[in-house]
Amino acid sequence: MVHQEMLEGRPGARAKGLEWWPGPPIPDRLAIAMRIPSRDVLPPLEHYTQRLMLRPFRRRDIEALYAAVRDSQTELAEFLPWATKTFTRAGAAGFVRESMRSWREGKAYDFSIRLRDRPDRHVGNISIWHVSRSSRSGEIGYWIRTEDTGRGIATEATRAALRIGFEELSMHRMVLRVAVANKASERVATKLGFVREGVLREEIQVGGRWMDHSVWGLLEHEYRRLIRTDRSVEDPDSACQDGR
Repeated sequence: MVHQEMLEGRPGARAKGLEWWPGPPIPDRLAIAMRIPSRDVLPPLEHYTQRLMLRPFRRRDIEALYAAVRDSQTELAEFLPWATKTFTRAGAAGFVRESMRSWREGKAYDFSIRLRDRPDRHVGNISIWHVSRSSRSGEIGYWIRTEDTGRGIATEATRAALRIGFEELSMHRMVLRVAVANKASERVATKLGFVREGVLREEIQVGGRWMDHSVWGLLEHEYRRLIRTDRSVEDPDSACQDGR
């Protein structure tokens, strides 16, 4: 898992701020000329890989989301500050409401990760958030249900998020923030070609402990180079067999 803010209106995202183009909305033709995505540009509602389906959250997902977090709480709590024992159905409902609103407004794109052969099963979240239209950048955050880790799902879902970011949203830069102790997610970043750029010291407090996060970035030209040379990045039907 990598850093992902969640629940009750995603307060951390509001605190950090979402950078938007200043002034009035940019006309589509001007946005295209400047390579700044229009606010009307949205990712596909469903995205398929060999094993997975990524789709936006719906109100009927509340119970499945709550169950997945509850079943994985011990492991999630190691790295994610919101994954406490006090997590409730109301918290899950708040996240789903905020997710649907943010999607409509083009501020963040949260996906429910589903297995193609078991589409009723929620196996985790992956998001593109901290979206900046002016700098064409976004951050990927994810977590995977404990019983589904060790199967390459995080790598496969992150690969799909990169395709959405660079191909559908015209991103120039995509970022992961990974807890320094989270070696499984570092392997995901390395496999997908991210470059480790530095460490944010004691960035977030989790369970009473201040936690360092490493910052990993992937630029558009690096992504283009990778898809020319690495089928695991280019091909959405290419499943990874390692990592989380």
